[in-house]
This record gives sequence, structure tokens and C-alpha cells, in this order.
Amino acid sequence: MAKLGKSAQNEQEGKETVEFFKDLDREALNTERFVEKYSKPLGFVFGALILAVLGFFAYKQFVVAPKNAEAVKSFLSAQKSLTEGKDKDALGGKSAANPGFVGTYNEYSSTKIGKLSSYNAGLLKFKEGKFQEAYDLLDQFSSDNKTLVAMKFGAMADAKSGLNKNDEALALLDKAATASDDPYTTYYFTRKAGILALGLKKNAEAKKYFSAIDEKYQDYDNGMSDSYIEMTKYLN
Repeated sequence: MAKLGKSAQNEQEGKETVEFFKDLDREALNTERFVEKYSKPLGFVFGALILAVLGFFAYKQFVVAPKNAEAVKSFLSAQKSLTEGKDKDALGGKSAANPGFVGTYNEYSSTKIGKLSSYNAGLLKFKEGKFQEAYDLLDQFSSDNKTLVAMKFGAMADAKSGLNKNDEALALLDKAATASDDPYTTYYFTRKAGILALGLKKNAEAKKYFSAIDEKYQDYDNGMSDSYIEMTKYLN
């Protein structure tokens, strides 16, 4: 879907504001007697409500929008460094001149781009072998995209494995396997959880994961799940 232009966005916000006050008018008509009885205290409440509404639109216009624009600029600069193979510059976080993904997250953590920066920074920290820092950064990422959330849990699981906390890694892989509606993503993390469960000699759990693959995701697995299910019978 095409993004709204600035004028179209302003027009949409204007319509929302008009509708908001129309709703207030309707409520006022419906509660005329109540207002007559409590006119003085309601005057204070209504005044506070209007201030809150105006404050909200001012915040959107003068704080959120510029912050998003600044965050995107900072993110793209870090992304450029990453595509050029300059991982340290992409990670950044050591100076205001080169914020990188770490600095973008620290400065704009309330924005979606800021949260995505924490994800990218976490992956780079993992690449450096700094697993706890990677985990902490990945944990700050959130999204409405279920596949990205699954990938977050999967990456956090890898960080826990790097810290030799494989039981915690398995719990995170279980989350990754159930976070997304995308069948291949679910298959991928279910299989990964099953293999880790086998390595931990948790045969019952491993069998659960591979049985789920056998039932739902045979198109992706080429029959491998049957071999893994057999393995659960003999590994101790």
C-alpha cells in the first residue's frame, strides 16, 4: 500500500480531530442534564481533556515525526556501513558522529526504527561472540510482524547457546516455533528445537517437535523427521 503524502496525512489527522470533537458534542447532547448538575467540575475535566488532546497532536507533529525522520537517517547510515562490510561502523555506539545501530537504538528506542536497530545491533554483537550483549539487545526488539518476532526468539536462543544455557535456548526456540503464522518459519524453528532437544537427551520433547513436522510440514522436510523420531528411541 502506498504511503500517504504529508498533505494527505495532515488531512487525515484533521478529519480524526473533527470526528473526535463531534463525538464529544454528541456525548454532551446525550448528557445535558448531567452537565447542568455538575457544570463546574465538568468544566475542569473538559478543559483538562482538551489540553490532553491538543498535547497529543502537538507531540505527534513536533516530537514523533521529526524523531522518526532522524531515526531513519541514522539507521540508513548504519545499514550502508553494514552493506559495505564495515561491521564496526555499522554497530557504532562509540561517538555521536557515528551512532550506528547501537546509537540509533539508544537515541530513538521509542520508535520502530530504533527497535529494529536493536535487533541488527544484537546480530552484530552475536557475530563478535558477545552473546550476553547480543541477547540483551535482541530482547529490546518488538514488532507487529510475527515472523520477525520468531526470528528474534531464534537469535536469542542462539545467544543463550553461546552462553552454554541450552535449556533456556530450547525454551526460546519453542517460542520461535509458535510465534509465526508462516509455515516455513514454524517448520525451521520446530526442527531446530527438535535437534537441540536431541542434543540435550530430552527425547520426549524431541519426538514432540519431529512428530509435529511429520504431521504438518512434510513438504519442507523430505522425510527427515522420521529418521529423527527413530533416533529418539535409542539415544540416552
